[in-house]
Amino acid sequence: MLDVLRTLILLACLLPVSIAQAQPGGVDLDQGWQYRWGDSPRTDRGQPLWALGDDGATTDLADRWQAIGFPSNPPGRAGRTNAWFRVTLPATPMSDPVLYIYSVDLIVEVYAGGERIYQYGTFDEEGQGRFEGWPWHMVPLAREHLGQPLYFRVFSNYSDIGLWGEVKLFERSELSLYILDRSLNALVVGGFSLLIALLALVFALVQTEKRSFASIALFSLAVSVMLLAESQAGQLLWNRPLVWDYLAAGAYYLIPVAIALLLSQWLEDTRMRVIRWIWRGHLAYAVLALSASLLDWVNLSSTFPVFDALYLASSLVLFTTVLPRFRHVNGEQRTILVCYALLTGLLLVDMAVAHGFLPWGRVPVSWGALVFAIAIVMISLWHYTRIQTALRNLNRELEHKVSERTASLESLARREQIRAHQLMLENERTRRLNDLIAELQDCCSLKEGLGLFSSRLPTLCQPLHGRFYGRLEQDNTFELLSRWGDTQVGLDQAFPSLLPLPPASRILLTPHEQQASVAAVDADSNGAPALPWCLQLRLQKTERGSFVAGVLMLDAPEVTRSDPHFHPIKLFLALEHALQNLALTLSTVGLREELETYSYEDALTGLKNRRFFDGILRHEIAMARRHELPLSVLVIDIDYFKRFNDRYGHQAGDAALKAVAAALMDETRESDVICRIGGEEFVVILPGAAEFPALDRAELLRRSVSERVIEVEGQTLRGLTVSIGVASWPGTTDSPEQLVRVADEALYKAKQQGRNCVAA
Repeated sequence: MLDVLRTLILLACLLPVSIAQAQPGGVDLDQGWQYRWGDSPRTDRGQPLWALGDDGATTDLADRWQAIGFPSNPPGRAGRTNAWFRVTLPATPMSDPVLYIYSVDLIVEVYAGGERIYQYGTFDEEGQGRFEGWPWHMVPLAREHLGQPLYFRVFSNYSDIGLWGEVKLFERSELSLYILDRSLNALVVGGFSLLIALLALVFALVQTEKRSFASIALFSLAVSVMLLAESQAGQLLWNRPLVWDYLAAGAYYLIPVAIALLLSQWLEDTRMRVIRWIWRGHLAYAVLALSASLLDWVNLSSTFPVFDALYLASSLVLFTTVLPRFRHVNGEQRTILVCYALLTGLLLVDMAVAHGFLPWGRVPVSWGALVFAIAIVMISLWHYTRIQTALRNLNRELEHKVSERTASLESLARREQIRAHQLMLENERTRRLNDLIAELQDCCSLKEGLGLFSSRLPTLCQPLHGRFYGRLEQDNTFELLSRWGDTQVGLDQAFPSLLPLPPASRILLTPHEQQASVAAVDADSNGAPALPWCLQLRLQKTERGSFVAGVLMLDAPEVTRSDPHFHPIKLFLALEHALQNLALTLSTVGLREELETYSYEDALTGLKNRRFFDGILRHEIAMARRHELPLSVLVIDIDYFKRFNDRYGHQAGDAALKAVAAALMDETRESDVICRIGGEEFVVILPGAAEFPALDRAELLRRSVSERVIEVEGQTLRGLTVSIGVASWPGTTDSPEQLVRVADEALYKAKQQGRNCVAA
């Protein structure tokens, strides 16, 4: 990459010299110019009088046409923003003449024979307009315009006013070649600077010592964009002058930022804090100026004079600070400072030409930027090469030392390989076990937990194959819940003697199975139980005590048995321990399930209690809202229950409560929820039931209760009735959270209506 860059630098330096420069063509219009301040009055047809040759009746010499060497910045401006210029075109014979103008500050109209033949920018009624960029202009002319006066109407609120640079008469076919010829240097240097930016960016990604390549990339990119954007050839490709000017301004304003960053890195041992303040100030100005112009707060043209003054001041401060230390810096730093002085000098000369302090001429700023960039790149590459050489030497030394130690480490690595493999398997099994225990703890029922347990067994028992049989009920039947691998070992094959069981793992099932499982343990040479294995999952429940909830049958394939990493006794003990932990977790799930069953049920009626009702109501409300389904609640109260209880006794009262509960269960759907929430008060939740179906259901319940016959100690009791309040959403209430309150109010209404009725 270094050789490629050197070759490209040499080609870039020799290419412009080797190209035969064309002789400047065209006819210079550098004589016979006149100017006049102000704006021309108009005829009734809207034509400017001055463009018609009518100079007006003014007697003031200052308001008449006056001679000027070049149509730019006439004397006596005094804040004026409008001026007219005129010149008589030479009578040169041309077939397709055009007028070439290098630039205009800021907008212009061109008149010939009283007619407007060219316009750039838009003049308002007051003769003013917005900045539209600094393009070069090609004014099309007719052959009859040759030898006739040409008038230029100009508006500018910039520091300069009028035409700027060159004004020439061309054949149309010659102008494009002239533009390309004048843009050649900028295109070559701009393209080369862009290449330097890309290469510097690549080096910035791999360098280890300095951040200078990033700054080189920024500087080269800024120079490239500035040169290409200011090149007149760009307008031939895309005729958007204001866009090109924004690109040129952004790149132009970032050049001192990149230069100051480079100087701050290469001169960091001089402790010049002023350099950091310079690049930060220029960066802040670039952001502020471009943002303000894009937001239409200021014209882009007005930001250039401020930048030029800022750059001049920062350059003076920088050179004043650097020059006293010039003798104390090394040769590389001196080279950088000299190249920077050359570039800064060219930029200042270009600024002086732009603001009219020096006569117009093309300043070779591109060559100064190229010299500065090449100097920085060559110094950076020298540092990079030196670092790479040192790194290669260091790598050779390290490789030699590593090769010496590799041999000794290989034997240790082989010894540790088996142990690491076993540790990895144990850690993975432990992680899976912990994850499974955590998931089991979230299960709501023992059935759900046993299903999850059986689904995760294959990953927990790897690399073994096997089957798992589960049993939840008190009968002695087992069901195959999970099978993995190609094992043929089944529960029927475990008895009477095909599958020897360790004494601690004998499964006590039916009496027949107990007699069939007395086979002795056939241990292998290392003392481990012989494969296949049989392990039991023993759980605890409050009512049943300890019982076998599952049987795990395991076998190892031939590939696993021949694996040197396979240790049967360790694997057997690990799985037995894991099964004990899982059995403890599943027992906890079962006990919690039993406890929840006790805490949510009413012991007398077998219905759910008030605690369960509060939770299930919130759930049903949420489901109704989510699926936009109706929801109804029935609040039921036994009529004159206290009188019934006092008259027939508490035993009869309990029988009455059971009878009402039985009637409710008989006449409701399986999806309905019935709860006893008080002494003689019940509630029924009807998911998906609207108001009228809920009223029908309530009436059915009321009749069913009234028809019940209660048998207590040989007595037959009749006449038990209930009052029911109904609330539905949507229907009787707009909020499902108010269903219970509305149903209570409806119940109170039913009581007032004489009881043994339904109210909503």
